Amino acid sequence: MAEIPSTNTNLRLSGKIAIVTGGASGIGEATVRVFANEGVRVVVIADIQDELGNQVVESIGNQRCIYVHCDVAEEDQVQNLIESTVDTYGQVDIMFSNAGIISPTSQTLMELDMSQLDRLFSVNVRGMALCVKHAARAMVEGCVRGSIVCTGSVASSQGGKNSTDYTMSKHAVLGLMRAASVQLATHGIRVNTVSPNGLATPLTCTSLGMSEEKAQETYQKFARLEGVVLTPKHVADAVLFLVSNEAEFITGLDLRVDGGFAYGK
Repeated sequence: MAEIPSTNTNLRLSGKIAIVTGGASGIGEATVRVFANEGVRVVVIADIQDELGNQVVESIGNQRCIYVHCDVAEEDQVQNLIESTVDTYGQVDIMFSNAGIISPTSQTLMELDMSQLDRLFSVNVRGMALCVKHAARAMVEGCVRGSIVCTGSVASSQGGKNSTDYTMSKHAVLGLMRAASVQLATHGIRVNTVSPNGLATPLTCTSLGMSEEKAQETYQKFARLEGVVLTPKHVADAVLFLVSNEAEFITGLDLRVDGGFAYGK
């Protein structure tokens, strides 16, 4: 078992072992950094962006985090991610199942490209379910009262004029969380979702063909809360709350980080 650096017990995640999928960039990367600052023993970055993932490890330090290549759509890779973490560090306390993609086209209903839908569902639904499944198994087998957080979206609770497949997938994530929160409660395992509004991440900027600044301007009109621009750090802080002891009696919650968008104009 690997040696772990000493921890500050005053930090909110002191001594915890965490996994963050999609942790090489965007919301995942921001969450990895927040977890590291809050005292995790180790945070495992799981992604398919090897260069970016290793850059994050280098910037934080390999005593605090490691990178593992993992395509969450492949069950054997997810199972290996969880098992290798348990074998090396003894347990899994936190799973932030964050990896997700969007379709390259607008995906309106009547022009729905099913191959794109299948690819998106393989990551956003199948991948999410695999991460929750295997993290839950490890927690139950290790008698760990752990915390699982899935990345949802404001699209989890309403429809839109396009992105039909993405909207469907995020509704499925919400259903997964609700089912898992009931089934795992008897083991003391909490399951929640964090649902952000649109925000400028490398994925969305690339998809939109926009700079970060331009993407922020585009998404700002979807928030009601004036004077604040949603960033990955805002979402990461919400995840931190959900996995910390401050939320120890909270499960089955869809925590919206949307600037009031879901509640109308």
